[in-house]
Amino acid sequence: MSKISLRFLSGNKHKIIEAQRILGFLDINIVPVTRKIEELQTTDTEKLVRDKVLKAYGMTGRPLFVEHTGLYLDHLNGFPGGLTQVFWDTLGPDRFSEMFGNIPNTRVIAKTIIAYTDGQKIYSFHGEISGYIAPKPQGDREFQWDCVFIPEGYNKTFSEIGEEKDKISMRRKALDLFANHLQANGVNHAATY
Repeated sequence: MSKISLRFLSGNKHKIIEAQRILGFLDINIVPVTRKIEELQTTDTEKLVRDKVLKAYGMTGRPLFVEHTGLYLDHLNGFPGGLTQVFWDTLGPDRFSEMFGNIPNTRVIAKTIIAYTDGQKIYSFHGEISGYIAPKPQGDREFQWDCVFIPEGYNKTFSEIGEEKDKISMRRKALDLFANHLQANGVNHAATY
């Protein structure tokens, strides 16, 4: 019997690899869908993810999931949230740490929302982790803001702790809930032939 495939709209190779590692126990094949989707520019992450999954389904006509992960800075009353990518692309790691890792309140929450649609209904799964912004980037800078996010209870950034991140991350928590949904409803209902 061949593996069941599940489509994941993402052009980010790191997110795809993480999803494959975390969902690997389900014995499914994560199939990256790298089509570009025009994302809503909003701080309402739930609205952003629902819009993204509907657009992706409209393009593929197949069950799939999308995800969005953002940083919610205490210092900025939860901003940038859904706009984290634009914010990060504008500032980059050094400026980001300079601005938010060297102030009295460096607390931040990292949140992931996964949206999955089977074509009939949209399901969403949330994960979050508290942490702090590092005073300067540490570790590999390749995976967005992993080099500046220090999870609570650690003294290293996500980049520095490597695959141990898979055990504690916001994406892990959301993917675990998604996996529970797939198991409860039969992984076959997510099949994409």
